[in-house]
Amino acid sequence: MSDMDTGTMDVIASSDPIALFESWFAQAQASEPNDPNAMALATATPQGAPSVRMVLLKGHDRHGFVFYTNAHSRKGAEIRANMQAALLFHWKSLRRQIRIEGPLTEVSAAEADAYFHSRPFVSQVGSAASDQSRPLDDRQTYLDRVEAIAQACRAAGEVPRPPHWTGFRLNPHAIEFWLDRPGRLHERRQFTKGSATGEWTSTLLYP
Repeated sequence: MSDMDTGTMDVIASSDPIALFESWFAQAQASEPNDPNAMALATATPQGAPSVRMVLLKGHDRHGFVFYTNAHSRKGAEIRANMQAALLFHWKSLRRQIRIEGPLTEVSAAEADAYFHSRPFVSQVGSAASDQSRPLDDRQTYLDRVEAIAQACRAAGEVPRPPHWTGFRLNPHAIEFWLDRPGRLHERRQFTKGSATGEWTSTLLYP
């Protein structure tokens, strides 16, 4: 074996991308120092102008990957206008990445309610008080609004979910796994879902 022969690890040899994601995600939960569920979310306007930000994965299964947001925010407006998105997980401790692409659907009101009220009280208040992505004249304005809502809702112990605070589920049509290799001879495997069959096929990609 030459010095440049890096071999092929079984960790990326799988026919099931969802099972492979779950395996990598479990390892990230054990190794990442902060927020192993952090992911970059890329959206775009109908004219194709992109934007990206970090959000947190709050649920996943074979139906998709779920995150929550204020639908009046920039990302919410872009999602509502163009229900397509891409996700990127980067786990530095594992030297791995996963890219996921596909269409979005909004979660049910019951799902949004359940997750919103599972959050800490202060997080519920902060979301209800925020006109996310809109100009703010002074931080104290926001803090005063937070305190007013907290006082009004403290007795109830929870905050009514604002109707514009919701979640979206990305239904994956393409998933790519990236594995760091010595000498930048990285390993990439891309899975694509057949539109007619719903079956996954995969291929290696040049790094």
